[in-house]
Amino acid sequence: MHTDVTLIGFGEAASTFSRAARWAGRARSFDILPARARAMADLGVQHDDCVERAVSEADLVLSLVTADQALVAAQAAAPHLPANAIWCDMNSVAPETKRSAADAIQAAGGRYVDVAVLAPVEPARLTVPMLLSGADADETKSRLAALGFTNIRVVGTEIGRASAIKMIRSVMVKGVEALTDEMMAAARAAKVEDEVLASLDASEKAQPWPVRAAYNIERMTTHGARRAAEMEESARTLLALGVQPVMTQGTIKRQRDAAGKTPA
Repeated sequence: MHTDVTLIGFGEAASTFSRAARWAGRARSFDILPARARAMADLGVQHDDCVERAVSEADLVLSLVTADQALVAAQAAAPHLPANAIWCDMNSVAPETKRSAADAIQAAGGRYVDVAVLAPVEPARLTVPMLLSGADADETKSRLAALGFTNIRVVGTEIGRASAIKMIRSVMVKGVEALTDEMMAAARAAKVEDEVLASLDASEKAQPWPVRAAYNIERMTTHGARRAAEMEESARTLLALGVQPVMTQGTIKRQRDAAGKTPA
């Protein structure tokens, strides 16, 4: 059955988009975790039990898998894509990973667009900012807008450009979270937590530091494993640019160590 969009992976992002855009009857999906078929059914998304069936009639595919599966998913799907189908790689991976995925898709006759999702899908949902790059980025922008996305910007025709912006930006965004965690651990150990936060709050009023610290640490405990994987891709990005990812390597460890812990 032909649908408007095919989703490879049905985790938080795909399920959030499906619910917010009301894609019931318009979308189909494949996920390597069979248990997610129930979530698809609850949202009216057709479940396919293999990637071949999911993409065989696809015009537009959104790849929303984990970072370590982005290239694997593209390589697995490529031989089964119809000619000229658009593969939107929305995964948080390095530019080289996107270019390798693009090689697989394009060699099989498909079209590839690098998509960088710049914020958590919750609570932004369809307003989450997205950057697109690739030869077919302009057409893809229109196709995504028709699906309900409202905050899309094309940043060039070069595959890897959108992901480079995200990966390099992530060095700062995720790095600040990791530095906050380290700072708070030391402040608690020294029993000067309130004083340290007050001193920071006095010098920067955009957001109270107690609020910012709690937010950053909550992000790490909730999403640390996923963010560590993303930061590994950021490290690869920096290495490819000739920059040693010294602080980024520390961020990877902090994000991964915080994953699943209960905030203090």
